Amino acid sequence: MTAANYNLVIDQGADFAVQLTVSEEGAVKNLTGYSARAQLRSTKASTTISATFTCTVTNPSQGILKMELSNAVTTTLSDGLYFYDLELYSSDDNFVTRLLEGRATVTPEVTR
Repeated sequence: MTAANYNLVIDQGADFAVQLTVSEEGAVKNLTGYSARAQLRSTKASTTISATFTCTVTNPSQGILKMELSNAVTTTLSDGLYFYDLELYSSDDNFVTRLLEGRATVTPEVTR
């Protein structure tokens, strides 16, 4: 499975969430026994993590997972361009695949 490219817009100071349905070859992928992880960085090569998304498989049999950042996390992000990817992995980490990758634009908060 090749990672899909999907760009995000994250509002600084607000909760952010995206729900995804994972499919493979036109069929919903059963995510039983899998977890997901995602990080945000200022550059792809950066060793510093700007934020770690909370990733939850919400309905394994239907291939549904959720990727989110709380407002407490987005408040700490400077506005601008970041990069992220989302990985699916098995409990023993023997299977890891990148589902999504892309740019994330953090828009500045006005109301504080």
